[in-house]
Amino acid sequence: SLRGSWRLRSGNGSVSLRAEVPGCVHTALLCRGLIQDPYYRFNDVMYRWISLDNWTYSRTFKTPFDIRKWQKVNLVFEGVDTVAQILLNNVTLGRTDNMFNRYSFDITSVIQEVNFVEVRFLSAISYAAEQSRCHKAHSIPPECPPPVQKGECHVNFIRKEQCSFSWDWGPSFPTQGIWKDVRIEAYNHCHLIYFSITPFYVKSAQQWYLEVESIFDVVSSKPIAGLVAVNIPKLQTQQVFSVKLQPGEGSIVLLVNINKSAAVEAWWPNGHGKQTGYNMTTTFMMEAGYQIEKFSKVYFRTVELVQEPIPGSPGLSFYFRINGRPIFIKGSNWIPADSFQDRVTYDTLRLLLKSAADANMNALRVWGGGVYEQDEFYDICDELGIMIWQDFMFACALYATDQNYLESVRAEVSHQVRRLKSHPSIILWSGNNENEAAIASNWFSIPHPDIGVYIKDYVTLYVKTIREIVLSEDKSRPFVTSSPTNGLESVKEGWLSRNPYDTHYGDTHFYDYDSDCWNWTVYPKTRFASEYGFQSWPSFSTIEKVSCPEDWCYTSNFSLHRQHHDGGNIQMLQQIGRHFKLPQSPDPVKHFKDMIYLTQVMQAQCIKTETEFYRFSQSEIINGEGHTMGALYWQLNDIWQAPSWASLEYGGKWKLLHYFAQNFFAPLLPVAYEDKGMLHIYGVSDFHEDHKLTLRIIVYTWSSLLPVCILVKEGVTVKAQSAVPIHKESISDLLERCRSCTRESCVITFCLLGKDGLQSPTNHYFLSSLKDAVGLQKTQLSASVSQQDDVYIFALQTTAIAPFVTLDVGSIKGRFSDNGFLMTESKKMVVFYPWEPTSVEELESSLILTSLLDVV
Repeated sequence: SLRGSWRLRSGNGSVSLRAEVPGCVHTALLCRGLIQDPYYRFNDVMYRWISLDNWTYSRTFKTPFDIRKWQKVNLVFEGVDTVAQILLNNVTLGRTDNMFNRYSFDITSVIQEVNFVEVRFLSAISYAAEQSRCHKAHSIPPECPPPVQKGECHVNFIRKEQCSFSWDWGPSFPTQGIWKDVRIEAYNHCHLIYFSITPFYVKSAQQWYLEVESIFDVVSSKPIAGLVAVNIPKLQTQQVFSVKLQPGEGSIVLLVNINKSAAVEAWWPNGHGKQTGYNMTTTFMMEAGYQIEKFSKVYFRTVELVQEPIPGSPGLSFYFRINGRPIFIKGSNWIPADSFQDRVTYDTLRLLLKSAADANMNALRVWGGGVYEQDEFYDICDELGIMIWQDFMFACALYATDQNYLESVRAEVSHQVRRLKSHPSIILWSGNNENEAAIASNWFSIPHPDIGVYIKDYVTLYVKTIREIVLSEDKSRPFVTSSPTNGLESVKEGWLSRNPYDTHYGDTHFYDYDSDCWNWTVYPKTRFASEYGFQSWPSFSTIEKVSCPEDWCYTSNFSLHRQHHDGGNIQMLQQIGRHFKLPQSPDPVKHFKDMIYLTQVMQAQCIKTETEFYRFSQSEIINGEGHTMGALYWQLNDIWQAPSWASLEYGGKWKLLHYFAQNFFAPLLPVAYEDKGMLHIYGVSDFHEDHKLTLRIIVYTWSSLLPVCILVKEGVTVKAQSAVPIHKESISDLLERCRSCTRESCVITFCLLGKDGLQSPTNHYFLSSLKDAVGLQKTQLSASVSQQDDVYIFALQTTAIAPFVTLDVGSIKGRFSDNGFLMTESKKMVVFYPWEPTSVEELESSLILTSLLDVV
């Protein structure tokens, strides 16, 4: 391995320092104290000089083996970011221009006992600009990001993390560096490059088999014969194959039949069953006494993307069947967890993914403007039962299709599919993010006569190149060309649909910041909602780390600088103003903290409304629309400390939205909505069996902790994996029944109860905007903290009904069992799960309790 300490110097040699590999220039400079935190205040712009320079990594190493004993020696880079010339002992080995590729250089004739390796980088910014200048055929829009993003231009001309040139939620840090492993490999005879295992189920024979693929580099001049033994002890499965490897690079595919008498436990998504995996050993015993042993975890699951006619509706369904069972997809969209990938550790990934699973998510979409995630990411998803919708890395742009570019993309796609296809968590490959929509809706104002050229490019890249490679490399899971797409309908229309947002087909992305987000009728009754969202600010403790007191104001230069979505700060204010009173505090810092709190309340309430709408639409067709089978909100995580659509802040702290997600994605949930003066309550269930339940509806006046009326409805059947109407009543009847109620003075809460402690979260329905609520009183909220084993118990008390009660312990890492809730009882227990050691004293002194009436 050549991990560890390298030298790093700037283009003219004026800066020279030690740098860690894997790593990048920015983190090396930060580590040596040559720059401040790149995320501090305006440093994303101040430090642009780093990305504009050309940096060189170099190191000397001794060869740890006798060179003469090996037929072939390679220098292998798992990831180079991005454009570089690679030299060993002053001999140029080759060049790199794709961050997502693996590069292997034959150094057999160049390696010596002591070696000097150099990686000379070219600024990604200047390379992209140069590529754009050289592309004479036709322009490839967009040229530059909108000014509000403070980004760099022509990112679509470089195979690099697209959002590293800026995005509407992230900064521009076009990094340079060796971002993954680098090593020397020496071998005789043959060497195993890729190894993958894909399960298949043959219905007719009721049997599982595995396709085990091994890709070798054979250096001997004649074929090599040998035996391969596959052993899965737990499944009493052992098979031996005789194989023959031809000289050069080639693959062998073995079909392993799983013993029929063994009971195979399938891998299930989170909330639907276990994530059982089996240990498997594959031993290659080749002639000349050459042996390789491979230990793997193998999982059994099938996936189908079902697109078929729906009775009573035009169009086609769009849903996933896992192991033969339709699964409602609940989750979010994943973006890179940091601008500097070397800072994304196993612990970072584990914390974020565990938070997704803890909020009852069963899926994430790895969005196409970031990176193909590291192996550990997918390992953790396999283990937690998080399904992955995997985009290829093309987003919100058009791309060139000249030969060199396509060649690079081919290598990238086959490398990534080979690397990742063994993971049961990946259920779909998708060609790009929003590029079908970009052409269909003509985002880039291309004159009509020219559009044909771009359509041809689109089909060349995503259909003839990417799709063909995916289909030949991986027959075990579906592929769609874009998101959003109309699926089979897009295919029928020549791969580009006239309206990729059609609710009768495929998936949709939907954003609307102008309408009232509490009004469910503005949302599309789509087959699958793969992106939708609203912004909020991260908590004060997160912002504080990268700002100073003069920044702590909603309209400060800093607040405007961090907002990369045009008009975003104003849109949040407008959405808050519909239902809440805006803060009026004369104290600027109090005013800022109140604003942050309200943006989080607003975001949580908006996405709750929209997600609940998607969940209750799963079993019905209304005017030809419905059968919604997926809700992936935008977005799960943050890349830095800034206002964004995320539900997890940079560093992993849960926003109120994430606490709400834990409830609105609960496996059993009652959902209420109003239509033409009628209150409808649906029972939504992800369980695999029907349940007989009791629905409890409790109505309170805002002015009292005593319920004004309770309705208990027994024997309510909520069917397995469906959404069924369980209660319907006109609002005027309900208000009359609860005598002293008006829309403004009362609030409805409801939950479902079953046998053996089965209980849904308690949901609420507001009959009016909270700014119009009558009788809300300022409450005395208090909490006492105690420790119990390795968790902490917060015992809360209130003297009046308190909406959106929020506990915040500043920068102490951990999460609560519940937060942002409507407190309708005088006492409530909330558990705090710490992520690092803390104490009762620390928690008590950091705790800030807020409810809606604390906003002044």
